[in-house]
Amino acid sequence: MTRAERLEALEALCRERVICIDGAMGTQIQTYKLTEDDYRGERFAGWDCSIQGNNEVLNLSKPELIEEIHAQFFEAGSDMIETNTFSATQIAQADYKMEGLAAEIAAEGARIARKAADEREKETGEPKAVLGAIGPTNKTLSLSPDVEDPGYRAVTFDEVRDTYAEQAKAMAECVDFFLIETIFDTLNAKAAIKAILDLRRDGEIDAGIPIILSGTITDASGRTLSGQTTEAFYNSIRHAKPWAVGLNCALGAKELRPYVKELNRIAECKVLAYPNAGLPNAFGEYDETPEQTAGFVAEWLEDGWLNLVGGCCGTTPDHIREIAKAARNGTPRDPITRKQAMRLSGLEPFELA
Repeated sequence: MTRAERLEALEALCRERVICIDGAMGTQIQTYKLTEDDYRGERFAGWDCSIQGNNEVLNLSKPELIEEIHAQFFEAGSDMIETNTFSATQIAQADYKMEGLAAEIAAEGARIARKAADEREKETGEPKAVLGAIGPTNKTLSLSPDVEDPGYRAVTFDEVRDTYAEQAKAMAECVDFFLIETIFDTLNAKAAIKAILDLRRDGEIDAGIPIILSGTITDASGRTLSGQTTEAFYNSIRHAKPWAVGLNCALGAKELRPYVKELNRIAECKVLAYPNAGLPNAFGEYDETPEQTAGFVAEWLEDGWLNLVGGCCGTTPDHIREIAKAARNGTPRDPITRKQAMRLSGLEPFELA
């Protein structure tokens, strides 16, 4: 399929059932118990600092492993997979002295995912999409990293915008969507949105690649790290006219429920959610079983709150297999209901171009 054909097929599929996205890339990589040498491979054998933990560099040093993980999630029932590019930006790669490789890492991550998706698409005859994952970076525009100087910022808006523009441009050829995800600081997300809109305006990427946005409610306060409620977050990014908006990470499905319910009430577009496999234990591991996670998610699906669902930290292919079963039996969110909900909120719904 071409990208346009795939998007059209996915729109039709969304009217029939809830779409399933994949699970956690990072925690799945951890199951392989990779060593420093594994991360380095031949190409980075002489790198002058440790790169263990730089999951995105595996796109270059161990691409077959990343493709294997994508294939596992497709086999489990995913309709969409995320590229292994969460930290494929100059800002994030600076921790490993790999700023100059950020664009190559992003491009290769998109290529690997596209290859896995195309193979699965040929096998099943169903659309299999690639989400170009754009993470929040390890620096925030809204908060100071120095408690003694609250006005200080480690980066500027233009610097963040530029690093996102490089990442998006590198992935554009192979992805079906741009997924700006795990948004804890909406200003960072706005820099990513502006980067994509600027690339569209200048004709540097296909203007037909939709944007998906996913925020992160960090704790029981019901707010993002930069202090926004679910409704405030949505109203801050609705100008981007996302194809879908959702929530992921930080919380398990049980804890995320009220915020998914709120997003269902106010969102003018499709709604997605991909929670963690519960909350981490004392060792930073996730104990929630696939059946438990899918059970919580199934309640949202029965209530018709979602159009897309998947998993974040701790969710394995087994978790996605159970979530995919629930998704196929779920009721997709009704677009008429969401328009009515927006009017009840005093906002005018937009129409996607």
